[in-house]
Amino acid sequence: MKPTTLPVYYYLDHFVEMLDFVERTYGEILTDEHRSFTSRFRVLSKDTQCLLIRMVNRRGAIFNRALFKYPEITDLEAAARDLIDCGQARGLRAEDYSAFVLCLPKTALLDGARAAGFGRDIRTSWSKPVLADFFVAAIPFDLAARHCGAGGFIALDNTRPIEFLLYLYFGKTADDLKNFALRDLGVLRTNRETSFSARFADADEAYACFHYSRVLDRIEVRSADIYQAAAAAILDGPSRTTEYAADLAARAACQVGQFFEKQGDEDLAERLYRFGGSGDCRERLVRLLYANGDKETAESLLRDMIDDPEGDDEHLFATDFYARKFGGRRTGLCTELLRSGRTIVVDDLHRGNLEAGVAGILRRQGGQVYFAENTLWHTLFGLLFWDELFESGQLHSGFDWVPHCLRDRTFYRRFASQIDGKLAEVRSGNALPIVLRTVTARWGRPNGIFAWDHVQMDALRALLEGAGADGLAEIVRAMCDDFRGMRDGFPDLMHVRDGKVSFVEVKTEGDAIRRNQLTRLGQLENAGIPAQIGRVDYRFDPEQDYVVVDIETTGAWSSGDRITEIGAVKVRNHQVVDEWHSLVNPQRPIPAKIVELTGITNEMVRDAPMFHEVADSFMAFMGDGIFVAHNVNFDYVFLSYEYERLERRFRFPKLCTCVGMRRRYPGHKSYGLGKLCAIYGIELENHHRALSDARAAAHLLNLINKKREDSIDAEQARSLLPNGFAAKSV
Repeated sequence: MKPTTLPVYYYLDHFVEMLDFVERTYGEILTDEHRSFTSRFRVLSKDTQCLLIRMVNRRGAIFNRALFKYPEITDLEAAARDLIDCGQARGLRAEDYSAFVLCLPKTALLDGARAAGFGRDIRTSWSKPVLADFFVAAIPFDLAARHCGAGGFIALDNTRPIEFLLYLYFGKTADDLKNFALRDLGVLRTNRETSFSARFADADEAYACFHYSRVLDRIEVRSADIYQAAAAAILDGPSRTTEYAADLAARAACQVGQFFEKQGDEDLAERLYRFGGSGDCRERLVRLLYANGDKETAESLLRDMIDDPEGDDEHLFATDFYARKFGGRRTGLCTELLRSGRTIVVDDLHRGNLEAGVAGILRRQGGQVYFAENTLWHTLFGLLFWDELFESGQLHSGFDWVPHCLRDRTFYRRFASQIDGKLAEVRSGNALPIVLRTVTARWGRPNGIFAWDHVQMDALRALLEGAGADGLAEIVRAMCDDFRGMRDGFPDLMHVRDGKVSFVEVKTEGDAIRRNQLTRLGQLENAGIPAQIGRVDYRFDPEQDYVVVDIETTGAWSSGDRITEIGAVKVRNHQVVDEWHSLVNPQRPIPAKIVELTGITNEMVRDAPMFHEVADSFMAFMGDGIFVAHNVNFDYVFLSYEYERLERRFRFPKLCTCVGMRRRYPGHKSYGLGKLCAIYGIELENHHRALSDARAAAHLLNLINKKREDSIDAEQARSLLPNGFAAKSV
């Protein structure tokens, strides 16, 4: 396919598109400052307009004019002068000092410091940030500017109107016009199927949100003077008239407060935490007060948090911290929950995909298991409230995917009657028809809540039918109140047994449980939906199914050659419990050398099923098994490619009998299947036929697993010895 080529002046077109949209949608919010900018911009020459937009798109405010390389701009110097004349650019000033030195290479800083007479005060081993801090602290700006080439730089000026216009369009200061180019190139998908509305209710909300968003954007550069300016901008910032503005201010206050706390300026950190007032800020404040010995104030604040928490996360922290510091409890709730969790023995070959191992154990115990985590809940939420989220003007530009009412926590307030009506349907057990109607009408429509290819209708049906209706409505209602706060932390697996739903958060030794996970478990339990920790204990599991596979192919090129035969043997507790076999039509001739090696001819496979005809049967045979083969990657990669051609996933834990025999039975000259069978007396009548080779490899598997089992028994025995003793060799 021919790559998309953007027009020469694509970025100018994008900027004008943005201006037109903002002027049309936010006319009542724009001030004389913004209208003045747009009027001034429209009368600039095309070269000057292009240079301004190029500079805006490059981010930052300081630019080396020597690096401007824009062939479509005919006179770059004239354009730069025009920008200075109209007030959109200027030479460097003292307030640009930090940004200037940070954009210079380290070698230029070292040379400049020496030229300015500070060579003895610097070290070449210093990092660039340390050098930059030294410049600002020790070398006057005028001196640094003269010796570091500041005359060749230009700074954007009076950019606040541009930033505000972009903020109104994108909703965050980190976005710029590059997104338009990505859209036109087909890299970035945009939302073109809905009507858009203004993002902010009024000018006060827009300006307050813009102010605190700018602070959050700027503190990504971890510089002391930038954080000092950020602290002043927060403490002297505009009033927070909406919850979204308050949330942005609190996030900024918490991040900047932590910076100053680490710097030892605890008074400023405390002021910022108190200003922020969010659950995170109050948590940091409690920890700070307690660490500084002001336990009385910390205790009082904890009681306030317990009595009137911002949310479940804050309540959990406050009760846990209070119990440990003032109530005499020695361990935290997270530790206690991990210790009390149910132990699930999983074969150690499931390391790296422990959820799949636990799912297999639960299926053996009866019922269905679904990989749930956050996806299942996001899907349910999006399908239940699709109309309110995506058909009611809650998106504000083509680049928006998540409705703003979820970001600013106004979703329930805006749609209380519609939400209450649907929650009543959930409580009465009639939510499934709502979900099915949405699926039927909206299938495939892109959105920012869930991905359609992750929709599990069986899991949704099981959740709606197997969880307590009142409890389910309670969880969904909490998501309506604070979707952002509840977007993650849900348990990994949903187990459906005898029509009843329960959830399991899977943890292994060394794993920590995060607070949001602990909160979700508590919310589910309080709603009457069973949820618990499953602590994985990796062992050799004799009840684990091992599927020993061998394939024959038309050649060794996994992405080009095809399978001609599959044989598989299922082993459980060292016994063969089932077998599976099929010839496969490779849809191409079998080379003569392969026919000679395997004995499989073109006539034998001519009427055999093609792979897609046996794919379901073989996958069902695999079940929750561990994939075993001699030189396992050969067989595994071939099968993976076959399923990939069908746009299906093939993922199983692997065990290689060749590697396993080398490790457990060292010293042989050859570890080929035929040689090992001869050494250990294993029958191999029809070598290079799939089922025969799989049967032989199954015997090798049993040799390996016996050693694995014995080594684990020995390890358990050693663990039972008294401290200070060790088992002696016999």
